[in-house]
Amino acid sequence: MSNLALASLDDIDPVVADLSTLQSLRPVPRVSIQAFCETEAVANPLQRASEDRRMNKTHVKIHMGGIPTAIEFYSSAPTPNLIVLESRATPGELVSQLGQLAEFCDPTSKVVVIGHHNDVGLYRELIRSGVSEYMVAPISMADIVGVISAIFVDPEADPIGRSVAFIGAKGGVGSSTIAHNIAWSMSTLFTSEVMVADMDLAFGTANINFDQDPAQGIAEAVFAPERVDEVYLDRLLAQCAERLSLLAAPSTLDRTYDFDGDAFKGIIETAQRSAPLLVLDVPHAWTSWTRATLSSADEVVITATPELANLRNTKNLVDMLRKLRPNDKPPHLVLNQVGMPKRPEIATADFVEPLGLEVLAVIPFEPQLFGNAANNGRMLGEMDAKSPIVGTMSHMAHVLTGRAEVKARKGAGISKLINRLKLAKK
Repeated sequence: MSNLALASLDDIDPVVADLSTLQSLRPVPRVSIQAFCETEAVANPLQRASEDRRMNKTHVKIHMGGIPTAIEFYSSAPTPNLIVLESRATPGELVSQLGQLAEFCDPTSKVVVIGHHNDVGLYRELIRSGVSEYMVAPISMADIVGVISAIFVDPEADPIGRSVAFIGAKGGVGSSTIAHNIAWSMSTLFTSEVMVADMDLAFGTANINFDQDPAQGIAEAVFAPERVDEVYLDRLLAQCAERLSLLAAPSTLDRTYDFDGDAFKGIIETAQRSAPLLVLDVPHAWTSWTRATLSSADEVVITATPELANLRNTKNLVDMLRKLRPNDKPPHLVLNQVGMPKRPEIATADFVEPLGLEVLAVIPFEPQLFGNAANNGRMLGEMDAKSPIVGTMSHMAHVLTGRAEVKARKGAGISKLINRLKLAKK
């Protein structure tokens, strides 16, 4: 089997047992993968893996039939970057069949074998022979993505930053304000570089909220994608704080902003190589590029106010994101402007019940704090560091960076909120 590429993974655990581990994996580069399966129990998780967002760049083709089918297929066709083979054969038969297949394999092609015999001796024999990995059925989708990632993603490569996308269930619910304040909290709490990308090119408010007036910003990058690299992106950034930088939107209407689905893809990937934390301020719209941005982000945060139209829109977003991101955690939900005087509201428990979500945070209606911060181009933590709402922003920053778990929170200033609700009923 000298024709099979040597790529032993003895020092890497190939089994990814849960989705939390799956989320830590880097995207697989643009490679071709062909699988030959004998059972639906293996073909189905392979199909699910091919649809995972970390495998977006790969081209996967699944055939039914094991190693004999692969031998027949590759006798007249070139081999791809990776061949995945399922075999129920005995260890001796398996080694013999792989020897026949090796005659048709390109030296650069890698091979993963999924067998039905938990045999240490067989595993060692296959690894010595040049098989990249031997897995024992049954397998999960996460197992497959983990193994493929381990084979093709360079562990010595620069880390890819974590992306968090914020979108409002309706316009005016405060999604951008929350995104900007959480980005500021991340930069101050964790001494980590944070980049904010204001993707609302026509009406973005990040430049106002951060009191910036940059001559260039994200528009220059999206209209000249061929120029985008780390150096060019760095020239477009406005420095908002010691560890916080901004790709500002032009916020002008002198041209239209109609883009295709991949328009921001290169910008986001370049930004993730430049900063460990990337906050995406996504406008309330449903286009091919907003859909693509939300489907590929590491975390998604939906901000809503406790009203019926917000509930309907949130439900639609949650349902769609579950289809687009079947192997990821559901989006986070923030209820904002809760307790507005004289406004009829849906109770938090009633709001989240049809969504099947836990609320990440409940933020009370505090027009003076938010208004003063907005009018002065300051963050909430700069205006009143002791405010309970600032504590809520800190909690959300911890959760979204994986430093804390979601826990039941009554929300900042809940006693004040209850009193307001009582007064509103009078």
